Amino acid sequence: MSAQTTKTEYMLLFRGNDWHKGLSPEQMQQVAGQWMAWFNRLTEQGKAIAGSPLEREGKIVSGKNGRVVADGPFAESKEAIGGYFLLQVNGPDEAVSIAQECPGLAYGAIVEVRPVAEECPIAEEARAEAQLAQTTA
Repeated sequence: MSAQTTKTEYMLLFRGNDWHKGLSPEQMQQVAGQWMAWFNRLTEQGKAIAGSPLEREGKIVSGKNGRVVADGPFAESKEAIGGYFLLQVNGPDEAVSIAQECPGLAYGAIVEVRPVAEECPIAEEARAEAQLAQTTA
């Protein structure tokens, strides 16, 4: 009998919108092709569920009831999220290993690896506190 491995989801967030600075159009096209080949391979292996680049422009919604809508995002270019992959893998080590293959790393991109929570951690914490309050009452 073999032990069943539970796959978990991880989000790779690609930070840095200026990795292509200083590259010729041919070099940019070559690196973009490497990104696509990497994503396609991960998809064929069943490890990448989704992924897309993000547009540079967007909106920031804030305030009570989302009343404030402003142009954004305003993060520095090196911190801005330029895209994402959603992975389904065997754990954090595999997610990090995949992130280390990112073709953009050689050009200054940063890959943030984050586990996807099954539910909102704040809701989980509130439920635990409510249960604790019931047992001590």
